[in-house]
Amino acid sequence: MFKRIVFVAIAMHFLSGYSQGQKFKVVLDAGHGGKDYGAVYHGNIEKNIALQTTLRVGAILEKDPQIDVVYTRKSDVFIELQQRANIANKSKGSIFVSMHCNANKNQAASGNETYVMGITRNASNLEVAKNENEVVTLETDYKIKYDGFDPNSPESVIGISILQEEHLDQSIELAGRVQEFFTKKTDNKNRGVKQAGFLVLRQITMPRVLVEMGFVSNKEEGEFLNSEDGQNKLAEAIAGAILDYKNEFFNPSNNDNVKEDIKIIDKKEETIVKETPKKEEIVKKVEKATEKGIVFKIQISASTKELATSPSNFKGLSPISVESTGSLFKYFYASEKNYDAAKQKLEEAKQKGYKTAFIVAYKDGIKINVTDAIK
Repeated sequence: MFKRIVFVAIAMHFLSGYSQGQKFKVVLDAGHGGKDYGAVYHGNIEKNIALQTTLRVGAILEKDPQIDVVYTRKSDVFIELQQRANIANKSKGSIFVSMHCNANKNQAASGNETYVMGITRNASNLEVAKNENEVVTLETDYKIKYDGFDPNSPESVIGISILQEEHLDQSIELAGRVQEFFTKKTDNKNRGVKQAGFLVLRQITMPRVLVEMGFVSNKEEGEFLNSEDGQNKLAEAIAGAILDYKNEFFNPSNNDNVKEDIKIIDKKEETIVKETPKKEEIVKKVEKATEKGIVFKIQISASTKELATSPSNFKGLSPISVESTGSLFKYFYASEKNYDAAKQKLEEAKQKGYKTAFIVAYKDGIKINVTDAIK
């Protein structure tokens, strides 16, 4: 019985990020606004689509009594990028979601994609970041405020100062869900989760994503983005992803609508079955901790595709381990007791081509902050 109680406590700690009574705070950021129109094609204006869809997302989320919604703008006004970060950080938000529309000189380009903060040399990703970052030229003294940033320079985009590790894992989790729900709610092409350097995300101190809901430069998709039906579907997808993320990681332990049950098989914990108010059963596999104490691993990738953990699938790296959350699979290289050893493994991963790899830490099988692990 004692073992059962302890395991329930561990499971609830893993699945719940907040204490009793604390609300999940979502910061919604409608891209552009005011004198900054964003992309404009075929009569479709990015700033208007972003605002209207953002307000629809907020209206859905506000129906949940466990959620507080904060908006960086609720009308057609110009908000500087730094101010958007200030609003988010002062609110002490749980997540930050910035909504935009894509555009491309190739007007046949279509589909949605969600970005997390990261360094990339991919030409397509750099172009998207460049387009979104150009808004800084409308701000006074932007080169001083943003440390000499030049939106037309790929080196500036690549060199944006960020804490590569901080919140990246959670951001990928959220981004994966947004793409998953887009596929459920729309017929638009799923372009996946990507990384790039966005100024609006640079100083956000919480899990954060930038959503490109579709291409206004594509005439057909632009009409969808600008329509009431299209915005409703996009809002339902984004709000659904946020709710899914919140229910996975931040359900208060006193929520009477969530019932946890543990199956014990041969004295080994195998699964957690979670019943939601909709009576849908979600089964999550929970690996029994095989290593006690502090362990450092290198997260090298996250994908919606499940791969065998053989070295041939990971550029010769071994050992590889995998964790799954929802439809997202996270792949890790090595397992070290010592942080310096983990840093060496991180360099090995980067030399193999995993440039955005980062160190994660566990204590007795439960993920913890790396800084706390080092201490």
